[in-house]
Amino acid sequence: MSAWVYVLRCRDGSFYTGWTNQLEKRVQTHQMGRGGKYTRSRLPVGLIAAWRKRSAREARRAEVFFKQLSREAKMVKIGKWEQTKAAARIRLRTAALVD
Repeated sequence: MSAWVYVLRCRDGSFYTGWTNQLEKRVQTHQMGRGGKYTRSRLPVGLIAAWRKRSAREARRAEVFFKQLSREAKMVKIGKWEQTKAAARIRLRTAALVD
């Protein structure tokens, strides 16, 4: 079963990284203030990157790796993701959750 590693940008400009099996549902949960203590106090949040992984185990490992990167390295990785076709599709689907 595939899983996702995702990055949210919080109101204060900080990044929140997590993993999930259901990306759209998880983003919506964060946006409603029920996703986690960190994001709840920094609403609104928006999805800025997501990568599909083959398994939950692989997603958890990718999450740990991403969290260990410097902010600058995270921004480079996010910038590369934003240039993909997958990014446009995901952004459209999750933007509809906010409206």
